[in-house]
Amino acid sequence: MNHDSYSDDYLRHILEATRVVAVVGASPRPHRPSHGVMRYLQRRFYRTIPVNPFAAGSDILGERCVARLADIAGPVDMVDIFRRSEAAGTAVDEAIAIGARFVWMQLGVRDDAAAARAEAAGLQVVMNRCPAIEIPRLGLAGR
Repeated sequence: MNHDSYSDDYLRHILEATRVVAVVGASPRPHRPSHGVMRYLQRRFYRTIPVNPFAAGSDILGERCVARLADIAGPVDMVDIFRRSEAAGTAVDEAIAIGARFVWMQLGVRDDAAAARAEAAGLQVVMNRCPAIEIPRLGLAGR
């Protein structure tokens, strides 16, 4: 997979096949990008699960926050990563372990080695993109 360029069909498939999104690095602070993207996804009828060890046990946008991906009860389609590139690999490994189908690394986040591990495990990967930008660009805003 060429992670410098994604086809619209590839991105559309991931966004249309996703129902449950774990937001790694979700913040309870409304001014943080992860908070805004999580809210956007909720408004587009995705179920979101915030993942942040420092906010675990609290609610973020009406959803109970968990410390790590393994704490989520039930299946997760996409893991959306709001972590530095150096920390993204841990989230990717956890996504593989819980059986997620897709890994999405946010704008500015890229870890080619982690992407290769995920793809070897059968996951589809997007790096350095934001679903809140891609959804309306692809015409999926009415989802």
